[in-house]
Amino acid sequence: MPGYKLAIDGPAGSGKSTISSIIAKKLGWTHIDTGAMYRAVTLLAIEFHIDLNDEASYRFLESVQIHYDNNRIYINDRDVTEAIRTEAVTQNVSLASSFPYVRQKLVELQQIAAENGNIVMDGRDIGTVVLPHADLKIFLTANVEERAQRRYKENVKKGKQAHISQVIEDIVIRDQKDSTRKESPLRKASDAVELDTTFLTIDQVVNKIIELTDKKEINHGV
Repeated sequence: MPGYKLAIDGPAGSGKSTISSIIAKKLGWTHIDTGAMYRAVTLLAIEFHIDLNDEASYRFLESVQIHYDNNRIYINDRDVTEAIRTEAVTQNVSLASSFPYVRQKLVELQQIAAENGNIVMDGRDIGTVVLPHADLKIFLTANVEERAQRRYKENVKKGKQAHISQVIEDIVIRDQKDSTRKESPLRKASDAVELDTTFLTIDQVVNKIIELTDKKEINHGV
């Protein structure tokens, strides 16, 4: 797999997608947000009115294409970058992503997308499943209250109304679902560098990861 592979994992609200996107832009690398891919699957499942609890109903993935272009996510030729951020998708993405068939299909797509070039990929199983041989693995964390505040501010910017207590509850539930699912649960890879972002600014986290990336490049002779 030519090129540098940077894997960034972490729970909801840890900042991994935002930070990954900034790093990719700074370094001129490609960013792949795997969480958005699972959201795209969930969006389709809702639109197709399938039984979300029936793994066999997700076979529609055999006939659709989910891909990235200029940091926008598409289902076939349809841009769904905004559509995948609805509350209905958020509430059901953990369920959709828990099925072995769904994860198998998307892991295949993610690994193909990462085959060439310098890649920053974020998600919940990148360092453990998707890119187990990544050049550098980062596991971002932050306490629940801080992650909830970040998500709450995002919702306010988008005009969504939700009390902070509800956001905290949603994140706790999401953490529980993601860390206890049978297929590729959220966990830190044994060789990942853990960064607690609770009291760090976005720029501080970005700079720290780029610093770690530079050290890896030197050590590997990249």
